[in-house]
Amino acid sequence: MGPERGIYLASRSPRRRELLAQIGVRFHLLLFRALPQADAEVDEAVVPGEAPREYVTRVSRAKAQAGWRRMLQRNLPRAPVLAADTAVVLEGRILGKPADREEAAGMLAALSGRRHEVLTAVAVTCEERTELAVSASEVEFRALAANEIRDYVASGEADDKAGAYAIQGGAARFVREMRGSYSGVMGLPLYETAQLLDNTGFRNERRNPH
Repeated sequence: MGPERGIYLASRSPRRRELLAQIGVRFHLLLFRALPQADAEVDEAVVPGEAPREYVTRVSRAKAQAGWRRMLQRNLPRAPVLAADTAVVLEGRILGKPADREEAAGMLAALSGRRHEVLTAVAVTCEERTELAVSASEVEFRALAANEIRDYVASGEADDKAGAYAIQGGAARFVREMRGSYSGVMGLPLYETAQLLDNTGFRNERRNPH
């Protein structure tokens, strides 16, 4: 199964690309074209009453299956399609990507001095089967001063990030304690990802750099 024994990554996230490369998984980007109808089949809005774990599972599954259909429509060589979705959860409430920097500052203020959960669901679709796994981690922020929040938001790092922060960036200094998967908090839990790829029969052959 191609292409070149790799997989397709249905994600625009540079962090997920870096993480896949870290474990030597060869991948090709499978991006949705920037057309109004392109993402209509993947509804990322939270359904009323939907639990956070159900939400990330539903969205990651929908992304992977939409990617598989896109692969077939483009007549690309068949290969597993991987997608993921991350949610920051504070007391049962999902903190998604902030609409603007004012909302980002509000999210960080809400997370200040408190413990929250980060859920990342990974889905791999291959033929008629979709395998799923969810990584759950706990992150505790120290108390954040107003100027720290203001400066962090102004840096632009909070833009387009679930919960308005990136643990692998400047927000690392806010983290008092973390339990779980560091790569999962980044957006792609590598242990679960490797297990899912094994379950689909994917065999990665990491090239020897020498």
